[in-house]
Amino acid sequence: MSEAAATGADGRALSRRGAATRQKLLHAAEEVFGDLGYHEASIVKITETAGVSQGTFYLYFASKQEVFDELVRDLNRRIRHAMTEASKGAKDRLEAELLGFGGYFAFTSRHPGLYKIIRQAAFVSPEIFRYHYDRVSAPYVTALREAVERGEVGPIDPEVSAWALMAIGEMVGMRWIVSGDGSVPERVHAELARIIRAVLEPPPPEPLQ
Repeated sequence: MSEAAATGADGRALSRRGAATRQKLLHAAEEVFGDLGYHEASIVKITETAGVSQGTFYLYFASKQEVFDELVRDLNRRIRHAMTEASKGAKDRLEAELLGFGGYFAFTSRHPGLYKIIRQAAFVSPEIFRYHYDRVSAPYVTALREAVERGEVGPIDPEVSAWALMAIGEMVGMRWIVSGDGSVPERVHAELARIIRAVLEPPPPEPLQ
């Protein structure tokens, strides 16, 4: 589904109440897939967690696979929104990076099942797995390319740098959010800022001869 208005399983436009019920099912799916994994999760468990009937589920999603795929799309939209909101008002690309990482870590702290869900997608829904990373990386590459053109960062390769920084963010989040206490310590933020600066900052001007 696109990022347009939500629809039911039959493609009909949803009322505000219907959209709220659909979102309740997605929140329940996030909890169930994050806790149990795709193969152990069931529509029964999702509807029990959401507090709705199984019949209600089928008004919005045709199958467990469909709700899983839409959950990944929904998480993807919310991750990108969180990072965009966090980086609003940044004075340059470097500050936008630091604020965006902070927004990403804040989001993943509230949604620790995200990592497990995305990694499951690689096996149970490869197309939606690629969708997730394509939708995150494409605007990132564009933003870095524009920053290079403005002279805000060094002569980096925007695509390689975007994917490298995405990998750093994921691994830091996995270590301190998933395997840690659910938050990223200040010392880690400080070291991450140093690494980002090292990747993005233009080299110092050569001394005059």
